[in-house]
Amino acid sequence: MTSVMIGTMVLCFALSISVAVSIGLAAILGIQVANAHMLISVKEMFGAINKFPLAAIPFFILAGNLMETGGISRRLVEFAKSLVGGIQGGLPMTCVLTCMIFAAVSGSSVATTFAIGAILIPALIKHGYPTTWAAALQATSAELGVIIPPSIPMILYGVSAEVSIGELFIAGFGPGILIGAALMLFVWLWCKWKGLGKNDGAGRLPVGRATLQAGWALLMPVIILGGIYGGIFTPTEASAVAVFYALVVGMGIYRETGLRDLYAVLRKSVISSAVIMFIIANAGLFAFLITRAGVPDAIGRWLEAVLQSPAMFLLGVNAALFVIGMFIETSAAIIVLAPILAPVAQHFGIDPVHFGLIMVVNLALGMITPPFGVNLFAACTVARVSLDRIAGQLVPFVLVVLACLMVITYVPGLSLGLRDLVYGR
Repeated sequence: MTSVMIGTMVLCFALSISVAVSIGLAAILGIQVANAHMLISVKEMFGAINKFPLAAIPFFILAGNLMETGGISRRLVEFAKSLVGGIQGGLPMTCVLTCMIFAAVSGSSVATTFAIGAILIPALIKHGYPTTWAAALQATSAELGVIIPPSIPMILYGVSAEVSIGELFIAGFGPGILIGAALMLFVWLWCKWKGLGKNDGAGRLPVGRATLQAGWALLMPVIILGGIYGGIFTPTEASAVAVFYALVVGMGIYRETGLRDLYAVLRKSVISSAVIMFIIANAGLFAFLITRAGVPDAIGRWLEAVLQSPAMFLLGVNAALFVIGMFIETSAAIIVLAPILAPVAQHFGIDPVHFGLIMVVNLALGMITPPFGVNLFAACTVARVSLDRIAGQLVPFVLVVLACLMVITYVPGLSLGLRDLVYGR
């Protein structure tokens, strides 16, 4: 059964069939080979999405789209530009910083790419930056959307591996800030080397005025994250609060979202949510079948025999996840692999929260690596360039994130220090 499922899935991938359909078809064929009742598929697919924490996904997607339509993202850009826009290379640094702030509410890298990229990619091009480089920068910066909490992949990992989502969220701050700071340092050095960005400060607002204009936007992550860690509401409830706040600010305060805009926003959010939920349902059935077949235990025993130390295990897992992330969508990869790898990581004495951050950061790299990087497609759409043209520009950005991943992997205190402080571990 296992060989039929894996073979079918690989064949479907090779034929460019969508990830969700490939996984679902492989699972259905596995049930047929095992002569099991087809009702198992309905039960397990429904059970995979019938989980309260997953309700946060459509709400965070909707909140991100409302932020884009309601003028919140534009004000965040102006605020970030007022802070770092006055130095050479300040505009690309603004891109990174804005994505960090936007990530603290949206939870989605694709939403971050469209919302921020629609503003900053044209601005970068106008200031003389190469179009392909601007697209690569935006795609990489938007990756922070799934690392800085709240994060949809973290929610999926928490549900799949039965780990506290609140702990995952708070553990994501250290890695997110590290990657953001490393990207800002890199673009600053690159601009110094290339002699670009000397006029990036043109048109930027004073810090006080920009802060005042973006006040309601900046208050949003404070309310959401403060409510979660203050024990006022759960991460799932926080997603609904984010939608309500974005709606009130966009329609009632900034007045840039009208009733006519809501249909397009809701339609876009429903489609995005449905795609993710369909992947979750099919991946849940697939994971159930391979677990029943004993695949996780077999992989665990094999890894234990081959990789006999935690350090070697983490190195091997990182190498495998990096390759897997190139070809499989992040959400699907987490749902399928987390139940398999998380118990093995615990056997090696690795904290499941720390391992979750490693998985999320590593698989997030798949969003900016060809051939199936979703951030790349989004950034190319905004910049109106083909994927092959920005591939070369991605290499240094990927190397920067990989270097940060190694630090995150082998310095667990970066992820767990704040969690232990908050939760008294």
